Amino acid sequence: MDGNAYDYIIVGAGSAGCVLANRLSADPAVRVCLLEAGHEDKSALIQTPIGIAVLLQTKKYNWYFNTEPEPELNNRRLYWPRGKTLGGSSSINAMIYMRGDGADYDEWAALGNDGWGWADLLPLFKRLENHEAGASEWHGVGGPLNVAALSDCNPLSQVFIDAGAAVGLPVTTDFNVAIQREGVGFYEVTQKDGKRWSAASAFLSPVRHRSNLTVITDALASRIEFQGKRAHAVHFLTRGARRTVYATREIILSGGAVNSPQLLMLSGVGPGRELAPQNIPLVHELPGVGANLQDHLDATIMCRNSSKLAIGIAPALLPRGIAALFNYIARKRGLLTSNIAESGGFAKTSPDLDRPDVQFHFLPTYLKDHGRKPVLGYGYSAHVCQLRPKSRGHIGLRSADPKDPPWIHANYLSHAEDRETMIRAVRLARSIFAAAPFQSHNGGEVAPGPGVETDEQILEFIRQNAETIYHPVGSCKMGNDPMAVVDERLRVHGVEGLRVADASIMPTLIGGNTNAPSMVIGEKAAAMILADAAHTKHPHQT
Repeated sequence: MDGNAYDYIIVGAGSAGCVLANRLSADPAVRVCLLEAGHEDKSALIQTPIGIAVLLQTKKYNWYFNTEPEPELNNRRLYWPRGKTLGGSSSINAMIYMRGDGADYDEWAALGNDGWGWADLLPLFKRLENHEAGASEWHGVGGPLNVAALSDCNPLSQVFIDAGAAVGLPVTTDFNVAIQREGVGFYEVTQKDGKRWSAASAFLSPVRHRSNLTVITDALASRIEFQGKRAHAVHFLTRGARRTVYATREIILSGGAVNSPQLLMLSGVGPGRELAPQNIPLVHELPGVGANLQDHLDATIMCRNSSKLAIGIAPALLPRGIAALFNYIARKRGLLTSNIAESGGFAKTSPDLDRPDVQFHFLPTYLKDHGRKPVLGYGYSAHVCQLRPKSRGHIGLRSADPKDPPWIHANYLSHAEDRETMIRAVRLARSIFAAAPFQSHNGGEVAPGPGVETDEQILEFIRQNAETIYHPVGSCKMGNDPMAVVDERLRVHGVEGLRVADASIMPTLIGGNTNAPSMVIGEKAAAMILADAAHTKHPHQT
C-alpha cells in the first residue's frame, strides 16, 4: 500500500483541483496525488485561444454531457460541454476573467458560511492574480494566474460597446470591483503572450517537477472507499485497468457540478432514493447531494452583418484565416488570440433592481447551438443570460457504472420569474442591436427574426433556442441546513476525511462567469486544509 499512499488525493484537475495540487504540494514532506479523467492538455486547440470554436464541438477534451428533456424548453435536451483534460473547463472555455458581485459572496456568508464574504475572498482573488494592467485596490500582481487585456479585437466588439452606451449603459473599464454595476466594455481574459492561460498552465505546469506530486491522467474515479465513516481510498479506471490509491489525510473532490455529486453517490453518500435502485450500499444519507443545481440560461440574438467585418463562413474566410495563422505563429497576435466573446457587460432588466440581473457576451460572428450548426455568411450575435435564476435542478444517477454519465435535470425556466426576466433580457439585447452605432452594420435580424414581438412569441423563441452559457453550480452546496452537502470548511457532512472543492459547493450562482470563482474556491480550500492539518495528528504520524 505504501507506494499507492498519499497524504492528499485530489479527484479532478480542473480550475479548483489545479490550485489545490499546487498549494498542497508546496510542502515537500506532503505527498499529493491528482487524478484526472481526461488527457494531457497538449493540444494546439487548447493553447490557441480561438481553438474554443473547435473544442466545444469535439469529445476528446470534453465530457460532452446532455441534459434530460427540459420540460420548459419544449422537452429539448441541452448540450453541456465540460472540460475533460488538465485544466478542466478552464482549458476549453472563453477565458473571461470575472468574479461576480461582492454581494454574491456576502450572501454566501449570510447563509451561515463564515469566511466566504467578499472581504474574505478579495485577498485570495488578488493573491492568485497577475494583473497585467498593474496592482490596485482590486487587483494583484505576481500571482500564477495571468489576466490580460485582449489585443486586436474585432471592430464590431467596439461597436457593441458604443451601442450599449447609446441605450444608456455606462462604459466599464473594470468589471471586477466590489460592486457590480451596469455597464458594457471589453472583457479581460486568462491569457499570456497570446496563449490560453488555463488553471493547468498557471498552477499545475510550473510544479509538475515536484517529486511529491503525482499526476495521473486518463484516470476515471469510480468509487471512494470508506472505513466506517472515514474516506480511505479512491478506486479508478485507467487504460483498461483498475487501480486504487489511499489517502492518509484527506480526499478532495474537484470534479465540478456534474462529476462531484455523481462520485459521491457512486460511493454511497447521497440520497438513498438515488442509490437504492442502483444497489449501491448507503454509507451516509445526505439528501442534498445532486440537488440545488443552478445554471445560467442563455438566449442568442443574431443579425446579418452588412459591413462584412464579422468572422463569417464566406469566401474571404480562407485568405483571412491564412493571414491570421501566419500572424499568430510569428507574433502571437491577431484573430487567433481572440476568445470570440471579446466584449459584453451587465444590465438591469428593471430599474427597481439593486444590481444587474443579466449579462451580455457579444460575438462578432454567428453562433448557433455552440457552433455545432454552422450559419453561412457574415453575422454577429448577442448572448444574454439571466444571472441569478430561481429555478433549481438536480443531478441523479443513471446507473452504478462510473462510465455512464449521470442524469442532468437542469429544470430551466421552472420558476415564473425566470421566464419574465429572460423575455426582458431579449428585448434589451434587441434594443442594443437597434441602436445607432449598429446602423451601418445591421443587415437585418436573423434570430428571433421578424414577427417575434409579443411576450408570448419571445418566450416561445427562448423555449426553442436557449442554451447553457456553461456555468453549472450548486449540486454539493455549502451550508448547515438539511440540504447542505459540505460545511463552511468544505468538509462533507456526516463523514470524515472528505471534502468537495469546486463550483458545486456554491450555495447560489454568482453574477458572472464561474472560472475565477472556482479557482478561489480551490485557493481557500487549500488554506483551510493546511490550517486543519497543522492542528491535527493524522493516523500515519507517531
